[in-house]
Amino acid sequence: MKGLILITGAGGFTGRHACRYFSKLGYPVAAVVRREDKTAPSERVYTCDLTNKNQVAALIGQTDPHYVLHLAGRNAVADSWRDPLGCMESNLSSTLYLLEALRGKPDCRLLIAGSMLSFDLAGAPEPPHPYSLAKTMQVLAARAWGHLFHQEVLIAQPSNLIGPGHSNGICGLLAAKIVQWERGTDLSSFRLSSEHEERDYLDVRDAVAAYERILATGSPGLVYPVCSGTMRSLGDIARMYAKITSMQLPIEIGQTPRQTPPLPMDQGPMKELNWAPVISFEQSLSDALEYSRHS
Repeated sequence: MKGLILITGAGGFTGRHACRYFSKLGYPVAAVVRREDKTAPSERVYTCDLTNKNQVAALIGQTDPHYVLHLAGRNAVADSWRDPLGCMESNLSSTLYLLEALRGKPDCRLLIAGSMLSFDLAGAPEPPHPYSLAKTMQVLAARAWGHLFHQEVLIAQPSNLIGPGHSNGICGLLAAKIVQWERGTDLSSFRLSSEHEERDYLDVRDAVAAYERILATGSPGLVYPVCSGTMRSLGDIARMYAKITSMQLPIEIGQTPRQTPPLPMDQGPMKELNWAPVISFEQSLSDALEYSRHS
């Protein structure tokens, strides 16, 4: 029997997929939520405030995990401007409390989901927003802690995750808006800041499969970019949804100046683990739309 995996943020977009995926693979799953959630997809559900050191220590003592997938934390840039300290606590403090609680379990492998919005520490510390600062410090602290105390700490750096489920990302928001247009409940237009802004978009189910591969065979201390390897624009998203629905979508395009697109993320580390995405961009958007239609 495979060892128990503790999944934080189990009630979130990625967390729900992760609970189902690891359960199907035969892992006993301990799902961690901040507040009571009877819909969490696991037989073992634990309520824990991860910014409370004592609660985290009790959680680890009670569950005795072989693996920890740390997905919990605040991930909204706008929210980080309103409450920068809360963002730091949610992302950095929770990680440190998990690391400390696991110090007595050196064989437990901890995978932390970082962010592609982290900034480069090689130059001056000029993060674009408090969320970037929080995620950068989270990864820095986790890697350093693992080195200092010889813990099995691994880092994933996911791109923008899309697919079925409740998501506040652009693909999820536009899918929900399309359903309103289809039903006639809200015919107002949807505004995109720019047609040309590019990002890497990866299906959340592919990301969860990557997390399992990293936990199983990854090397502690390394950062694994988890991405599709293809840059797509906001205009590409709108056009794909128009193709899927055969609708003339009432979308307004803003005049944000064209910016230099970020460089594609490095797929090399994940290729070494024999992982590659299998779900197409069109399928991801189609599944996101079907989820919105039935939710």
